[in-house]
Amino acid sequence: MFTGIVQALARIDRVQDLPGLRKLRLAFPPGFCQDLAIGASVATDGVCLTVTALHGQDQAEFDIMQQTLVVTTLGSYAVGAQVNVERAAKEGAEIGGHPLSGHVDFVAKIAQIQQTENNTVLRFSVPDHAMRYLFAKGYIAVNGASLTIAQIHRQECWFEVWLIPETLRQTVFSAKKIGDAVNIEIERQTQVIVDTVNLILDDKLEAMVAAVLQQKGVMS
Repeated sequence: MFTGIVQALARIDRVQDLPGLRKLRLAFPPGFCQDLAIGASVATDGVCLTVTALHGQDQAEFDIMQQTLVVTTLGSYAVGAQVNVERAAKEGAEIGGHPLSGHVDFVAKIAQIQQTENNTVLRFSVPDHAMRYLFAKGYIAVNGASLTIAQIHRQECWFEVWLIPETLRQTVFSAKKIGDAVNIEIERQTQVIVDTVNLILDDKLEAMVAAVLQQKGVMS
Protein backbone atom coordinates (compact mmCIF):
# COMPACT_ATOMS: atom_id res chain seq x y z
CA MET A 1 0.00 0.00 0.00
CA PHE A 2 1.05 3.57 -0.66
CA THR A 3 -0.09 6.91 0.75
CA GLY A 4 -0.13 9.03 -2.41
CA ILE A 5 2.52 11.40 -1.03
CA VAL A 6 5.37 11.54 -3.52
CA GLN A 7 8.64 11.14 -1.63
CA ALA A 8 11.13 11.97 -4.36
CA LEU A 9 11.85 12.30 -8.06
CA ALA A 10 13.91 9.50 -9.58
CA ARG A 11 15.74 9.48 -12.92
CA ILE A 12 15.57 6.63 -15.39
CA ASP A 13 19.20 5.57 -15.73
CA ARG A 14 18.85 2.51 -17.96
CA VAL A 15 16.17 0.86 -20.09
CA GLN A 16 16.45 -2.66 -21.46
CA ASP A 17 13.65 -4.06 -23.61
CA LEU A 18 13.36 -7.85 -23.80
CA PRO A 19 10.61 -10.03 -25.31
CA GLY A 20 7.54 -9.35 -23.16
CA LEU A 21 9.57 -7.51 -20.52
CA ARG A 22 11.19 -4.15 -19.85
CA LYS A 23 13.96 -3.71 -17.31
CA LEU A 24 14.08 -0.27 -15.77
CA ARG A 25 16.93 1.05 -13.63
CA LEU A 26 16.18 4.11 -11.51
CA ALA A 27 18.62 6.49 -9.86
CA PHE A 28 17.25 7.85 -6.59
CA PRO A 29 18.23 10.83 -4.41
CA PRO A 30 20.74 10.03 -1.63
CA GLY A 31 19.15 8.16 1.25
CA PHE A 32 16.04 6.99 -0.60
CA CYS A 33 17.36 3.43 -0.90
CA GLN A 34 18.34 3.05 2.74
CA ASP A 35 17.23 -0.44 3.87
CA LEU A 36 15.63 -1.04 0.48
CA ALA A 37 15.78 -4.75 -0.33
CA ILE A 38 15.12 -6.99 -3.29
CA GLY A 39 11.40 -7.76 -3.32
CA ALA A 40 10.41 -4.38 -1.89
CA SER A 41 7.73 -2.30 -3.61
CA VAL A 42 8.23 1.19 -5.03
CA ALA A 43 5.45 3.18 -6.68
CA THR A 44 6.87 4.60 -9.91
CA ASP A 45 4.59 7.24 -11.43
CA GLY A 46 1.83 5.44 -9.56
CA VAL A 47 2.72 1.91 -10.73
CA CYS A 48 3.67 -0.60 -8.04
CA LEU A 49 6.99 -2.14 -9.08
CA THR A 50 9.11 -4.77 -7.33
CA VAL A 51 12.84 -4.30 -6.79
CA THR A 52 14.70 -7.06 -8.65
CA ALA A 53 18.28 -5.82 -8.22
CA LEU A 54 20.22 -3.14 -6.34
CA HIS A 55 23.10 -1.20 -7.87
CA GLY A 56 25.29 0.76 -5.49
CA GLN A 57 23.68 2.84 -2.78
CA ASP A 58 21.19 4.82 -4.83
CA GLN A 59 20.05 2.73 -7.78
CA ALA A 60 17.56 -0.12 -8.14
CA GLU A 61 16.26 -2.21 -11.02
CA PHE A 62 12.69 -3.29 -11.77
CA ASP A 63 11.12 -5.75 -14.21
CA ILE A 64 7.95 -4.59 -15.93
CA MET A 65 5.78 -7.19 -17.64
CA GLN A 66 4.07 -6.62 -20.97
CA GLN A 67 0.57 -6.15 -19.52
CA THR A 68 1.79 -3.34 -17.28
CA LEU A 69 3.48 -1.67 -20.24
CA VAL A 70 0.20 -1.79 -22.16
CA VAL A 71 -2.03 -0.23 -19.48
CA THR A 72 0.41 2.39 -18.10
CA THR A 73 2.80 5.04 -19.38
CA LEU A 74 5.96 3.10 -18.42
CA GLY A 75 6.41 1.70 -21.89
CA SER A 76 6.98 5.17 -23.35
CA TYR A 77 9.73 6.38 -21.00
CA ALA A 78 13.33 6.84 -22.13
CA VAL A 79 16.63 7.25 -20.31
CA GLY A 80 16.80 10.59 -18.51
CA ALA A 81 13.08 10.89 -17.81
CA GLN A 82 12.00 11.69 -14.27
CA VAL A 83 9.30 9.83 -12.36
CA ASN A 84 7.45 10.24 -9.07
CA VAL A 85 8.48 7.60 -6.53
CA GLU A 86 7.16 6.47 -3.17
CA ARG A 87 8.23 3.50 -1.09
CA ALA A 88 5.58 1.16 0.32
CA ALA A 89 4.00 2.47 3.50
CA LYS A 90 5.01 0.82 6.75
CA GLU A 91 2.47 -0.29 9.32
CA GLY A 92 1.24 2.69 11.31
CA ALA A 93 2.44 5.21 8.73
CA GLU A 94 0.57 8.49 8.49
CA ILE A 95 -1.70 8.58 5.44
CA GLY A 96 -1.10 12.10 4.22
CA GLY A 97 -2.99 11.53 0.98
CA HIS A 98 -5.27 8.51 0.57
CA PRO A 99 -4.54 4.76 0.40
CA LEU A 100 -3.28 3.61 -3.01
CA SER A 101 -2.70 0.11 -4.35
CA GLY A 102 -0.31 1.07 -7.13
CA HIS A 103 -2.60 -0.58 -9.70
CA VAL A 104 -3.33 1.82 -12.54
CA ASP A 105 -6.91 1.87 -13.85
CA PHE A 106 -6.38 3.86 -17.03
CA VAL A 107 -4.19 6.43 -18.76
CA ALA A 108 -5.41 10.02 -19.15
CA LYS A 109 -4.00 12.91 -21.16
CA ILE A 110 -3.42 16.50 -20.16
CA ALA A 111 -5.96 18.56 -22.11
CA GLN A 112 -5.28 22.00 -20.65
CA ILE A 113 -2.81 23.79 -18.39
CA GLN A 114 -3.85 27.06 -16.78
CA GLN A 115 -1.57 29.22 -14.66
CA THR A 116 -3.15 31.33 -11.96
CA GLU A 117 -1.41 33.74 -9.61
CA ASN A 118 -0.53 31.07 -7.04
CA ASN A 119 -1.63 27.76 -8.54
CA THR A 120 -1.50 25.59 -11.64
CA VAL A 121 -4.71 24.02 -12.92
CA LEU A 122 -4.38 20.79 -14.89
CA ARG A 123 -7.29 19.41 -16.91
CA PHE A 124 -7.22 15.72 -17.84
CA SER A 125 -9.30 14.05 -20.53
CA VAL A 126 -10.42 10.58 -19.48
CA PRO A 127 -12.26 7.61 -21.02
CA ASP A 128 -16.04 7.85 -20.88
CA HIS A 129 -16.42 4.68 -18.79
CA ALA A 130 -14.27 6.16 -16.00
CA MET A 131 -16.38 9.26 -15.40
CA ARG A 132 -18.81 7.38 -13.12
CA TYR A 133 -16.03 7.14 -10.51
CA LEU A 134 -15.09 10.83 -10.52
CA PHE A 135 -16.67 13.40 -8.22
CA ALA A 136 -15.79 16.98 -7.35
CA LYS A 137 -13.92 17.10 -4.01
CA GLY A 138 -13.16 13.38 -4.33
CA TYR A 139 -9.71 11.79 -4.33
CA ILE A 140 -7.79 10.76 -7.44
CA ALA A 141 -4.23 9.49 -7.89
CA VAL A 142 -2.31 10.99 -10.82
CA ASN A 143 1.13 9.46 -11.43
CA GLY A 144 1.04 8.24 -7.84
CA ALA A 145 0.21 11.62 -6.31
CA SER A 146 -2.93 11.86 -4.19
CA LEU A 147 -4.91 14.85 -5.45
CA THR A 148 -8.36 16.33 -4.93
CA ILE A 149 -10.64 16.73 -7.92
CA ALA A 150 -11.64 20.37 -8.20
CA GLN A 151 -14.11 20.17 -11.06
CA ILE A 152 -15.49 17.63 -13.54
CA HIS A 153 -17.47 17.73 -16.77
CA ARG A 154 -19.29 14.46 -17.39
CA GLN A 155 -20.42 15.21 -20.94
CA GLU A 156 -16.97 16.32 -22.12
CA CYS A 157 -15.19 13.65 -20.00
CA TRP A 158 -12.60 15.68 -18.12
CA PHE A 159 -11.60 16.59 -14.59
CA GLU A 160 -9.36 19.29 -13.13
CA VAL A 161 -6.96 19.47 -10.21
CA TRP A 162 -5.29 22.51 -8.67
CA LEU A 163 -1.62 22.22 -7.78
CA ILE A 164 0.17 24.44 -5.27
CA PRO A 165 3.81 25.43 -5.90
CA GLU A 166 5.10 22.86 -3.37
CA THR A 167 3.37 20.03 -5.25
CA LEU A 168 4.94 21.22 -8.50
CA ARG A 169 8.36 21.35 -6.84
CA GLN A 170 8.12 17.81 -5.46
CA THR A 171 6.64 16.06 -8.49
CA VAL A 172 6.96 15.60 -12.25
CA PHE A 173 3.96 17.83 -12.97
CA SER A 174 6.00 21.00 -13.44
CA ALA A 175 7.54 19.49 -16.59
CA LYS A 176 4.32 18.15 -18.10
CA LYS A 177 2.87 19.52 -21.32
CA ILE A 178 -0.50 19.42 -23.05
CA GLY A 179 -0.92 15.98 -24.61
CA ASP A 180 1.28 14.17 -22.11
CA ALA A 181 -0.12 10.92 -20.72
CA VAL A 182 -0.43 10.17 -16.99
CA ASN A 183 -1.37 7.13 -14.92
CA ILE A 184 -4.68 7.29 -13.06
CA GLU A 185 -5.77 5.18 -10.09
CA ILE A 186 -9.38 5.57 -8.97
CA GLU A 187 -10.09 5.90 -5.26
CA ARG A 188 -11.08 2.34 -4.33
CA GLN A 189 -13.86 3.07 -1.82
CA THR A 190 -15.57 5.29 -4.38
CA GLN A 191 -15.27 2.55 -7.00
CA VAL A 192 -16.79 -0.06 -4.67
CA ILE A 193 -19.71 2.21 -3.74
CA VAL A 194 -20.46 3.15 -7.35
CA ASP A 195 -20.25 -0.43 -8.61
CA THR A 196 -22.43 -1.70 -5.74
CA VAL A 197 -25.11 0.93 -6.32
CA ASN A 198 -25.13 0.25 -10.07
CA LEU A 199 -25.42 -3.49 -9.46
CA ILE A 200 -28.36 -3.00 -7.11
CA LEU A 201 -30.08 -0.64 -9.56
CA ASP A 202 -29.52 -3.06 -12.44
CA ASP A 203 -31.01 -5.92 -10.43
CA LYS A 204 -34.03 -3.82 -9.45
CA LEU A 205 -34.55 -2.65 -13.03
CA GLU A 206 -34.33 -6.22 -14.29
CA ALA A 207 -36.89 -7.33 -11.73
CA MET A 208 -39.23 -4.46 -12.65
CA VAL A 209 -39.01 -5.25 -16.37
CA ALA A 210 -39.68 -8.93 -15.69
CA ALA A 211 -42.73 -8.04 -13.59
CA VAL A 212 -44.16 -5.80 -16.32
CA LEU A 213 -43.61 -8.47 -18.97
CA GLN A 214 -45.35 -11.05 -16.78
CA GLN A 215 -48.32 -8.74 -16.31
CA LYS A 216 -48.60 -8.35 -20.07
CA GLY A 217 -48.32 -12.10 -20.54
CA VAL A 218 -45.08 -11.80 -22.51
CA MET A 219 -43.26 -14.20 -20.20
CA SER A 220 -44.32 -16.77 -17.66
